[in-house]
Amino acid sequence: MLPVARSYEELRSRFRWRIPQRFNIARGCVDRHAERRPESLALIEEREKEPARTWTMAELSALSRRFANALAERGVGRGDRVAILLSQRVETLLAHLAVYRLGAIAVPLFTLFGPDALAFRLADSGARALVTDAAGLEKVIPLEDRLPMLRTVWSVEPASPPARLFWADVEAASERDPTTDTSADDPALLIYTSGTTGQPKGALHAHRVLLGHLPGVQLPQELFPQPGDRFWTPADWAWIGGLLDVLLPSLWFAVPVLAHRARRFDPEEAVHLMARHGIRNLFLPPTALRLLRRAEVRPKDEGVRLRSIGSGGERLGDETVAWAEEAFGCAVNEFYGQTEANLVVASCRALFPRRPGSMGRPVPGHTVAIVDPEGRPLPPGETGVIAVQRPDPVMFLGYWNQPEATAAKFRGEWMLTGDLGRMEEDGHFTYMGREDDLISSAGYRIGPAEIEDCLMRHPAVALCAVIGVPDPVRGEKVKAYIVPQPGVEPGPELAADIQNFVKHRLAAHEYPREIAFVDALPLTATGKVRRSELRARERAGRGRDGA
Repeated sequence: MLPVARSYEELRSRFRWRIPQRFNIARGCVDRHAERRPESLALIEEREKEPARTWTMAELSALSRRFANALAERGVGRGDRVAILLSQRVETLLAHLAVYRLGAIAVPLFTLFGPDALAFRLADSGARALVTDAAGLEKVIPLEDRLPMLRTVWSVEPASPPARLFWADVEAASERDPTTDTSADDPALLIYTSGTTGQPKGALHAHRVLLGHLPGVQLPQELFPQPGDRFWTPADWAWIGGLLDVLLPSLWFAVPVLAHRARRFDPEEAVHLMARHGIRNLFLPPTALRLLRRAEVRPKDEGVRLRSIGSGGERLGDETVAWAEEAFGCAVNEFYGQTEANLVVASCRALFPRRPGSMGRPVPGHTVAIVDPEGRPLPPGETGVIAVQRPDPVMFLGYWNQPEATAAKFRGEWMLTGDLGRMEEDGHFTYMGREDDLISSAGYRIGPAEIEDCLMRHPAVALCAVIGVPDPVRGEKVKAYIVPQPGVEPGPELAADIQNFVKHRLAAHEYPREIAFVDALPLTATGKVRRSELRARERAGRGRDGA
């Protein structure tokens, strides 16, 4: 937890990690609060066509103990993997807490995964049990022959055998406390990367990962928590952003969390939801903020009274930040991390002004640098790979059953993120793009993020993505895929205008020499653009429909 300080420099100098030798996420998130303030509000759950339901710390503590006993009765114990295929709902949280209590390992899965994606993750993790709903059962039951390790499936909704009924087993289970004495370094969570290229890898995290995340939540959420705070994100709890940027840290700080997940992000619905439940703190991925801007909604005019907004996952862009701060009436702070080491760089307006284009400064407790491919730190102003120094409590233990991939992630003491960046003299970091997204054109190394940021300033551009495509003279040239704003007619004249717009604001070697207007961009489940898919389209000859 961050100490009280008047400046960022004072904060960094005074900060010290206090990671206990023995730690369990379930005890830290609910049990200690249930003992002191059992009736304190912990979770607000809103489902479609149902009145909102609230849950106290005492209820979450008792119910998760019961489900932990139900898991144990079916043979789940320390080190076993339990998959959780559910959206934002109370059963998702109860399943996580129960798994942590037993010293088992939670494997969160995204509800929109198809059968192949689910089969890979369930088989790769060797999940012994699964908690899901009726929709998840329809996908998983046909996979039974491919999943010999999966012995028990619970459904949180009425279902036929072979699924057991979650709530029936909770009610029948013992009330005794089954929580094991776990080390802070014992594994707790196996969360798969979003898989922008190749098969996803399972990043294994220890119980300490929650404590490691706390400073990185406090900083971008404007010195979180403050009296009256209430947190929500549309990001699914199957991803590290929803689970460890919002849900578990909020419970640690005894801040109520809203559970609501729509099948798709609806800007107007999101605004009404925030107003209805008095949300004060928000994590919105960049894509969600751009969709809000495109829908021309003004949250503060609809009764939304936010205190803080954090955004991360990809570069946000100065135009989007300016719009969001005016529309919401509060600061927008960017942060940076990845599944393997999350929330290591962040902004915080309460401590230092935002620098245009920057994602912030290292979060206290983390050592972040720009290094060359061999892990040698580079001086300020040079572009290289963003790296995090180990040991670090937020850093993963390793990739599940992939020791070679784990070793390849490190160069000595530095964990290489695979993201390109630049550090300025004052310690601000600028995100330049994925290392494998780098464009090499006429001897220049070009990152797509800066070009995309510039493109988003053009009034005709709603969404965009930039890749490199083969060019006989330059080696590669810059190509932009652009989703126009509603009512904008694409064509050669607009393409030329956009090209000149970038050329005069960045550099002649960076402007997109080719533009393709499209209706939508391929996105990962976490809202990041799948540039690898755009490159695959180019190789297949399907991306040449632009000007």
